[in-house]
Amino acid sequence: MTDLFSPLDLRGVRIANRSWVSPMCQYSAHEGVVGDWHLVHLGSFATGGAGLVLAEATAVSPEGRISVNCPGLWNDEQVTAWRRVTDFAHSQATPIGIQLAHAGRKGSTHAPWAEHPFARVGEGGWRTVAPSAVAFEGYPEPHALTGVEIDTLVEDFVSAAQRALAAGFDVLEVHAAHGYLLHEFLSPLSNRREDEYGGSFENRTRLVLRVVDALRASIPDATPLFVRLSATDWSEGGWNDDETVTLAALLGERGVDLIDVSSGGNVAGAQIPVGPGYQVAFAERVRREAHVASSAVGLITEAHQADEIIREGRADAVMLARANLRNPRWTLGAAEALGRVISWPHQFDRARTLHS
Repeated sequence: MTDLFSPLDLRGVRIANRSWVSPMCQYSAHEGVVGDWHLVHLGSFATGGAGLVLAEATAVSPEGRISVNCPGLWNDEQVTAWRRVTDFAHSQATPIGIQLAHAGRKGSTHAPWAEHPFARVGEGGWRTVAPSAVAFEGYPEPHALTGVEIDTLVEDFVSAAQRALAAGFDVLEVHAAHGYLLHEFLSPLSNRREDEYGGSFENRTRLVLRVVDALRASIPDATPLFVRLSATDWSEGGWNDDETVTLAALLGERGVDLIDVSSGGNVAGAQIPVGPGYQVAFAERVRREAHVASSAVGLITEAHQADEIIREGRADAVMLARANLRNPRWTLGAAEALGRVISWPHQFDRARTLHS
């Protein structure tokens, strides 16, 4: 039976187990360049037993950042900086992926702990972009992208993907969730366009499919490609889980290897029934109905809980975020809790309670 510690082969990458580190914004880069914080932050997961580590939302262009402190992959200096991180992960035999993203109308902010929420134009900030000139609640009004600008955006994703491979990443994930630009195109609540990118399901999904097609055509066949989707906006008239299943099937047909299923983020104040594993059912629907591999995320915190999700076939992997922030060795501890002997860094051997 497949369980949390069963390996998973995706194209040319073997992942040792199904306990993965979810992308988590750190707001700690300088001009898009990562440094020691990211090396230690992501490196700690690579020594903690995780089967796969996914680096945070990384902008494909300067105006694609969430905050002025978010990382990017639009120049070669950023490639060199990321290479330190991937080299260390590989020294621990840990595959590492990166989430390629554009923040859209939710960009040009400061770090959450900063005194002022938004970075102004001329002071390090920029005019945000979106499918339509519809602001996220409390944010400045964005510029509605033109057709030419959309074409450039697709090219930016391809260029960033090439830099990600040059930086040593094993897996690429397209961020189309949490109210950022690609999700904004998917949802009727943020997409009011009347051209070929707005209105119908076919039109609203056109951009994410273009991005995926362009990436799959430009990266090696051996490189796994993921897409993160918000399964629902949790709001009437918004993007919903039926549409997610339909889109997931289309993505699978285009060479996407796994759908990373989350939810929400596009509507401020949405009423979300948060609780342990509250998003797992969405990942299960994608796996069973769209016939594409999925990962589950959202208040998965306990070893037996994570193992049960995999054993019951509800998802192919679990993504943990806050649990890994609290304990970067979560996966090592989960193996012990489940009575599984897995490989540990030699430096940690004395902490084992189970031995082969």
